[in-house]
Amino acid sequence: MDSVYTSDNIFGIKFRRSVGALCAVLSVVAASCIKNDIPYPHIQPNILAVEAEHQSRAAAIDSVERNVTLFLDEDADLQYVRLASLTLSKGATCPDTAMIVEGLNLTEPVEIKFAVYYDYVWTFSAVQSIERYFTVANQVGASQIDVENHTASAMVPSELPLDEVVVRSLKLGGGTAVMSPDLVGKTVDFTQPVKVTVTEFGREQEWTVSVTQTDVAVNIERVDAWTKVAWVYATAEEGRTVSFEYRLTGVDVWTQVPQGWVTVSGGNFNARIINLLPESTYEVRAVSGEDITLPETFTTMNIARLPNSQFENWWLDGKIWCPWVEGENPFWGTGNKGATTLGPSNTSPIANLDSPTGYHGAKLESKFVGISILGKLAAGNLFAGDYVATEGTNGILSFGRLFGNYPTKLTGKIEYTSVPISHYSSGFQDMVGQPDTCIVWCALGDWEEPYEIRTNPAKRKLFNPEDPGVIAYGQVQFGYSTGGYVDISVNLDYRSTSRKPRYILVVASASKYGDYFTGGSGSILNIDHLELEYDY
Repeated sequence: MDSVYTSDNIFGIKFRRSVGALCAVLSVVAASCIKNDIPYPHIQPNILAVEAEHQSRAAAIDSVERNVTLFLDEDADLQYVRLASLTLSKGATCPDTAMIVEGLNLTEPVEIKFAVYYDYVWTFSAVQSIERYFTVANQVGASQIDVENHTASAMVPSELPLDEVVVRSLKLGGGTAVMSPDLVGKTVDFTQPVKVTVTEFGREQEWTVSVTQTDVAVNIERVDAWTKVAWVYATAEEGRTVSFEYRLTGVDVWTQVPQGWVTVSGGNFNARIINLLPESTYEVRAVSGEDITLPETFTTMNIARLPNSQFENWWLDGKIWCPWVEGENPFWGTGNKGATTLGPSNTSPIANLDSPTGYHGAKLESKFVGISILGKLAAGNLFAGDYVATEGTNGILSFGRLFGNYPTKLTGKIEYTSVPISHYSSGFQDMVGQPDTCIVWCALGDWEEPYEIRTNPAKRKLFNPEDPGVIAYGQVQFGYSTGGYVDISVNLDYRSTSRKPRYILVVASASKYGDYFTGGSGSILNIDHLELEYDY
């Protein structure tokens, strides 16, 4: 059974101490009678789940690197982070229990020991999201908040006197922070920077707040050009009427960007321009009242497509079906290498006489492979990447292919047959009998290398949509049989329009929880095709 520590039982301190004392006595007695030369096995203690006070979303647990990242809201005190619960793998203990109970200082990463016979060090770190802002009347552009150097600055038009600046808002700390002096709603003299003391959790921090003048009435900050879409970011004086105009290079007439495409936030405004031509050069200019910027030139990108997107190319390597042309570099991978250690391929081609290759589409079937308890559920899957190795009956996968473009959605046609969940791993037993669920997801990221996946529970590492390297992510899933082929559209939600993608991840599975060897033996996901689209 897994070890579960909670704040209610003080992480088992009393229990651990009494057992520890007893073990100390017994070990002395035993040492005088028995010499034990049998070495203990090296078993890594794993953290299965962790929750902290003021946690904003699920923690990221990396069993390979032995890292835990806690995501905390702005009310958390990073110097005193208390864990509400901690679930360890079977047999694992925490020699550093007192350190956890007293509260962790996560202003810097902290190393904590856990043990199953031998000590292993895990590193805990925290990411805290604090909304900080500073706005003034007649502001031009966005304020600059420098957390490291404790400075906040804003700009106003040159004709506005610096000794008569009205502060609209100011927040430089977390939810409980108090600022002194209180500048909000007051006319402040900013001919010199103003010092503000931020007090939180009994500690003080001094910030420097300043306002400067600018002669620029409207300015284009940057243009992020995609394939059929461009994002334009500009600044102007708050309260003025703003817009954008664009045209193909060489065309005389300017086209005004519809107001529905424009977003205004104080002195910032931006636009999403759609329906552009790929690999074409455009000009765009920003308008604020009677002021117009000089044209800014940008060039759209090409259309990049998924190789073998209709899954017509397959070859049979022994009993392993491979979705690519024999002898060529693969784009798609499957878990067939793992599944065939105990049975046949569970991802295979769909025969089609109208196809020049005789195949069109992929059949992903979840199957129990093995005999009696000597086996597990293998989910039918397909992914952009490589199957790297089999570790026992577990897989090591490499998710992602090099890709530098900005698709807006993944579309396709699928058919799903859902059967009740018949097999499970620890923690998923309550799902038995419920309908199985398929999933198709896509992500873009700027990692330096492909995303490693490990299904071994002792070193499990799965994809985390909240990973800092993720630029865009989207998914669709069905927890029921579709009764035939249906169209799908996976809309990609971008976290940044400027970060450059390096890898694309496309993954489909007949059983959503297949990474945990949980699903229905007999669930089938048929994929007719998958395509990338580049417009909204």
